[in-house]
Amino acid sequence: MFSFESDASAAAEALTPLLEVVDGEDTVVGLGPSLVTALDAEIAGLRPFPAMVGSGFDIPSTQYALWFWLRGSDRGELYHRSRVIEHALAMDFQLQEVLDTFLHRDCRDLTGYVDGTENPQGEAAVAAAIVRDQGAGLDGASFVVVQQWLHNLEIFEAMSPLEQDMSVGRRKRDNEELTEAPESSHVKRTAQESFAPEAFMVRRSMPWTEGNDAGLNFVAFGHSLDAFEVMLARMAGHEDGITDALFNYTRPVSGGYYWCPPMAAGRLDLRALNA
Repeated sequence: MFSFESDASAAAEALTPLLEVVDGEDTVVGLGPSLVTALDAEIAGLRPFPAMVGSGFDIPSTQYALWFWLRGSDRGELYHRSRVIEHALAMDFQLQEVLDTFLHRDCRDLTGYVDGTENPQGEAAVAAAIVRDQGAGLDGASFVVVQQWLHNLEIFEAMSPLEQDMSVGRRKRDNEELTEAPESSHVKRTAQESFAPEAFMVRRSMPWTEGNDAGLNFVAFGHSLDAFEVMLARMAGHEDGITDALFNYTRPVSGGYYWCPPMAAGRLDLRALNA
């Protein structure tokens, strides 16, 4: 996560290094609303992450100018790549946060449950995550939501296996959905097909640890931010007063919305920011 430290008049030139460090696959970038505003540009659908309040918890908004997603299996290589990015942007951007995430078993959260089971696949995933029919410089883009969740594993592990399963809405041992789970279960709170319109996203969340703290870094891509926003509001109990059971043992400590520009001929396409 980077903050923008230069004058707004320098914003356009400040993006030039992105063309050399972003490949759209192993290195993905997202631009925050404040940076787009500094560019005197407008991306339809991009807005600040909405802070929310639920029963006994807060959902914070912690926007930054730039978000980077670095992918790879070699932590040393990822570290060196992050240094290259930091040095390339040093004149105009200040690094504020770095979060290392990792794959746990067969795509499981640290609570032991499989994450992203209901992700759309194939063409359905493309339709859910990628902007279409909006014109040059916009088609092929995506919006991303990023939330760091901090688990209280002491509370979670004090629950019985049945209580854990009912809070998630799936059986941990075989990942089967539990039809008898209560309406507060996470699966029922976030059933993507239960919204109108349906709220499908492509999730790429992974666990994280820092010292004795641990949790899930929630990352989800969509052709708009609407699907996530209605889902989060339901989780917080804003729709019907029923709060997602996850809030009993995990809380978000950050939240941001970003626009990921499309790629053209292997390079970042920033035309939409110059329109």
